[in-house]
Amino acid sequence: MAIAGLVGTTIEYYDFFIYGTAAALVFSDVFFPALGDVAGSVASFATSAVAFVARPLGAIVFGHYGDRWGRKRTLVTTLLMMGLSTIAIGLLPPAEAIGVAAPVALVVLRLVQGLALGGEWPGANLLTAEYAPQGRRGFYAVFPQVGGAIGFALSSATFLATDVIVGNSDDAFLSYGWRIPFLASAVLVLVGLWARGSIDETPVFRAASTKALSTPRRSPFAGVVREQWREVLLCGGVTGVVFALFYIGATYLTTYGTATLGIERQIVLSLGIVAAAVVALFVFLGGRLSDRYGRRNIIIVTGVLAVVWSIGVFPLLSTGSPLAFGLGLAGAFALNGLAFGPVGAFLPELFATRYRYTGAGVSFNLGGIIGGAVPPLLAPVLADSFGAMAVGAMIALLAVTSVVCTWALTETSNRSSLHDQHLPRVRRASEQPVP
Repeated sequence: MAIAGLVGTTIEYYDFFIYGTAAALVFSDVFFPALGDVAGSVASFATSAVAFVARPLGAIVFGHYGDRWGRKRTLVTTLLMMGLSTIAIGLLPPAEAIGVAAPVALVVLRLVQGLALGGEWPGANLLTAEYAPQGRRGFYAVFPQVGGAIGFALSSATFLATDVIVGNSDDAFLSYGWRIPFLASAVLVLVGLWARGSIDETPVFRAASTKALSTPRRSPFAGVVREQWREVLLCGGVTGVVFALFYIGATYLTTYGTATLGIERQIVLSLGIVAAAVVALFVFLGGRLSDRYGRRNIIIVTGVLAVVWSIGVFPLLSTGSPLAFGLGLAGAFALNGLAFGPVGAFLPELFATRYRYTGAGVSFNLGGIIGGAVPPLLAPVLADSFGAMAVGAMIALLAVTSVVCTWALTETSNRSSLHDQHLPRVRRASEQPVP
């Protein structure tokens, strides 16, 4: 079951991340050639940010079906939506050919990607966490999280291979090379459908359905808003810096390394693959440590470390060394993984079974807007106006917010997977809830 969750999220995140890589490398030239470098980069990242706005809506829509009718069928639907929209982007003509219709179509397809991923993350995490034995949910819930790291590695590797195939030619890369990773998604979607078709519904959902916990008269979203709105808002604050660390590394630093520091594109993409391996390692570490020391403790410690990293990373990058760039990128991804590991179990555990899919999905994707959409969009403007240190200050602020919000939530590592009420606040990290 863990492998099925891993395969599915790997494919969905591959589709999602190749867009971010393309936005950093080529979309400003292909779809916004008349805007210039800075404005074109902002417009390109803005189309990427559109998906994060759509993700909470996807969590609401697919959360409704996931909480009412099960995780499996919902996940098959999100996989198909993501795959078909990704292939369509790969076939989209440039602005030079069809004018303003090109960026408009790009935005629409990116919205579809956002809707699909908004429903993917909570379902994939529930698929593994609800099968996991008591005391090991943190470890098992990391498998869908690692899918994100593998998806990013595949994204970077595909673009790197494409760059090598076209002979490092900018013209060929801009003309057709960038399309290859998008069209290759067709093969991956078939693999994902096979993996998703081989799984059974989770025992927790089946038990909840038997007790009529997952089929309340009101909609799951209404239940979340009425009973656990506070947790939704706090979890958005918790995950904001998790998203920021990843997407600043995956998108903004990719542009910063090639355009500002002058590092070769192939070197930056190669370092991205190495950094993805760092994410995977620290996701496993964070999830495992959260079973032993608690979800909150690991996330809080990571938030404090993220403040230190954000202050020191841009002076390090300013040396212009590829090694320094690699260390800065690895640091962002290590901190992302260390916090992302516990989040996979922490968010679902906070919400009642009857609307867990919706609650975890909406709160996680709210963090996506806070940390995944806004920072990469603001980063080029902040760096151009105030210098790169302003980007670091923005990440530090998000890290402080994450620490405060995590402290306001309760520890959940000893919580039963099947419960129909939310938890009161735990004021001290040493206090543990009774299963």
